[in-house]
Amino acid sequence: MKMIDAGKISVCLLLSLMTINMNAQKVVKLWEGNPPTNNQISEPERYEREGGWVTNVSQAEMTFYLPDKAKNTGMAVVICPGGGYAGLAVGHEGVDFARWLNEQGIAGVVLKYRMPNKHKEVPLDDAKQAMRYVREHAKELGIKENKIGIAGFSAGGHLAATASTHYATTGTSTRPDFSILFYPVVTMGVATHGGSKSNLLGDKPSVIDIHTFSNEKQVNVNTPPTILFLSDDDDTVPPANSIEYYRALKKNKIPAAMYVFPEGGHGWGMQDNFKYHARMLALLQMWLEEVGSNR
Repeated sequence: MKMIDAGKISVCLLLSLMTINMNAQKVVKLWEGNPPTNNQISEPERYEREGGWVTNVSQAEMTFYLPDKAKNTGMAVVICPGGGYAGLAVGHEGVDFARWLNEQGIAGVVLKYRMPNKHKEVPLDDAKQAMRYVREHAKELGIKENKIGIAGFSAGGHLAATASTHYATTGTSTRPDFSILFYPVVTMGVATHGGSKSNLLGDKPSVIDIHTFSNEKQVNVNTPPTILFLSDDDDTVPPANSIEYYRALKKNKIPAAMYVFPEGGHGWGMQDNFKYHARMLALLQMWLEEVGSNR
């Protein structure tokens, strides 16, 4: 058996983290004290895979990527990477998207939210607190309080949709001003992603929890404008998730757009080998310009 030098592993891990956080202007711990709910994960966080994959997340953080002042539109997006509520793909579903947003003059805030570990409140607590922090510190960050959106990929899309339908209005509002959902898990019903559901709600969720966290059932007239991107051949998170959310948005007369690409499967994020990568970004850029001009 070939022995692996532990020192080399540590160096590689450090270099990986440095690469992921390159160009970040600020890293903030989300909770100054104890969060409302402990996810009871005691093992240390682990970074795996090239490009950033983190598991055992028990310390929530926000990493800020701010645009050049000359480009700044005043918009910001809190980004929720995916990972089935078991880990976070902070590279191509986090940092890479934040950097692209910077090119558009938009601040990108990568949220390293805690894994629920079957404690359903945990990710939503983190998303709400992230929205609260960005809004309360908007002026010093060069952000306009009414131009703060949320984005999510896969299970992170479920979190973004949950934050868009379960927001707090007392004190500082945690309601996103707009939502960007990439191949999101939306429902906890038949069409759900099984791993995300069990990691969030446990192995035997109640009927009430299934209903509460099925976000297509929680849309109302105050849900923020939303754009959805997905692939028709996604076998991991069925397209029905996005379709039902879009239908609920339109039923409530919420401005919405949905683009279903013919192929691409699941999890393409900001990877440029996705066949429709350039087209997707062009559509998103146009939509963001329209959303920003309406505020």
